[in-house]
Amino acid sequence: MFKSLISHKLTLLFLLFLLLQLPLHSLQSLTYERQSYRNQALEQISASSSGPQRLVGPILVIPYQQQENQYNEQEGKYHVIVQQRQLLLLPEQLTVNSTLQVESRQLGIYQAQLFNGPLQLSGHFAADGLAPLLQDEQIAIGTPYLTVLVTDARGLLQVPRLKWGDASLPFQPGARLGSREQGIHAPVSLATLQSGHSQPFAFELTLQGSGSLEMVPVGASSTLTLHSNWPHPSFIGQFLPRERQIDSHGFRAHWESSWFANNLQERIQELDQRGSQALPAFTVSLIEPVDHYQQNNRALKYAELFIGLTFLSFFLFELVKRLRLHPIQYALVSLAQIVFYLVLLALSEQIGFSLAYLLASIACVGLLSFYACFLLGSLLRGLGFACLLSLLYAILYGLMQAEDLALLLGSGLLFIALALVMVITRHVDWYRLGRRQAGDDTAQDDPGTAA
Repeated sequence: MFKSLISHKLTLLFLLFLLLQLPLHSLQSLTYERQSYRNQALEQISASSSGPQRLVGPILVIPYQQQENQYNEQEGKYHVIVQQRQLLLLPEQLTVNSTLQVESRQLGIYQAQLFNGPLQLSGHFAADGLAPLLQDEQIAIGTPYLTVLVTDARGLLQVPRLKWGDASLPFQPGARLGSREQGIHAPVSLATLQSGHSQPFAFELTLQGSGSLEMVPVGASSTLTLHSNWPHPSFIGQFLPRERQIDSHGFRAHWESSWFANNLQERIQELDQRGSQALPAFTVSLIEPVDHYQQNNRALKYAELFIGLTFLSFFLFELVKRLRLHPIQYALVSLAQIVFYLVLLALSEQIGFSLAYLLASIACVGLLSFYACFLLGSLLRGLGFACLLSLLYAILYGLMQAEDLALLLGSGLLFIALALVMVITRHVDWYRLGRRQAGDDTAQDDPGTAA
């Protein structure tokens, strides 16, 4: 019976539910806008200090000139052409040890994590690296140099010195390995490479950056051991650490790799064409572990479900207790729930998501339980509704925390809600209820008939 009170009420509630999509969409747009502001603030912090750092090296660069005979068809004779080339040699063994100190830098209400600390690099190069060049009489070898690439050269806080065998050599600005690459280099003696002995090296690089640190394992055998006071690392990239320890005081991680795993001795020869960003790396991210904007977006995804369950709860109260609630009262209750998400977003920017969620849910439950006491005509019913709403907000928080089980928990919640509706309304005769409520409306409109 479409003209019955129940049909009219369900139709109005459905239209109201559709209208509520507008403020929900505006809230979602606001969340993305605030997230964009945060990203811009982080970029400004990085621009004023140094950004994410990617360390590539050390790489031994051997510049050489090679004479080639090219035939000129027009002249009918050969010409000697001198080609400028480079041979890139990677270390046989590379060991990196570092202790990074992480501190927060703030811009307005946003903050970024900056790290700095010494990276101690050591290892050795093979003795036969120059053999292919020394055997060719058409090749003239220039002055070799050791180069180290970094993403942002502003993060080099100190001028290091290279221990090359028994010598101590200064580094100079510039990577000298493609115009796109930043870094430092140190010229080394060609005679030490022609001696036939493996060449040990060691230096300490004090590096500053923000967000993340990457190290390309250029050695035939590479290890990285990293300590830090940051208790929320995220290990991403192509290689996970073989060992890691994380506690409230920080973390320790240890990576290992070899050429068998990364094929780097061949990929490094394409460095000029593809750039260093294409190389695999050990990576640790030092950003905030929980993005409260992402958490707000996840909470908004369940807004429609919670508004619908609230509508259902009031409708069942109307049905079972024979109450009469106006659609405007439904609208006020749903608007209070929407304001909950706005308060949650505003508070989470100041005090973090978990505490903001607690305070926003307490405020929303308190307001709605006070209003429900008058709507439902009883303090006990209002408290019961408050308990139900508190349970729903607790379930919502659990859904956001249990990301892997969100689908299972969400579907379970819907199943339980449907089961409760079916149990509560199992004895309801919907046709009779519609006729009776229509008759009640007619009696209320005609006082003489009621008398």
